[in-house]
Amino acid sequence: MKNLVQQEGNLITIVAPSGGVVSGTGVLIGDALFGISTVTADAGASVEIATEGVFTLAKTSTAVIAIGDVLYWDDTNKVVNVTSTSQVPVGIALSAAGNPSGTVKAKLGRFIAAA
Repeated sequence: MKNLVQQEGNLITIVAPSGGVVSGTGVLIGDALFGISTVTADAGASVEIATEGVFTLAKTSTAVIAIGDVLYWDDTNKVVNVTSTSQVPVGIALSAAGNPSGTVKAKLGRFIAAA
């Protein structure tokens, strides 16, 4: 196929946004493209993000999350939580995480419906 850009879509190459990215942290590009940075990179550098998979993500420490909850990305604080207002859905919780706790296991993917 002459129009094939990339066979798999699990890793996407993007330009690191202002402020750069840190390996293992979430990256939101625009209003819908979310992934986990595979490396630390300065703003403007090419970097791959994983857009699918299971990751342990930082969460709002006071958030109470149940298995199966939709997780939303708080791009200001670079954490997930369960508040949908003005935030982008990025995955499903695969572990419970109470208050206080700093992380939750999450399944990323584009199967999430917009809030």
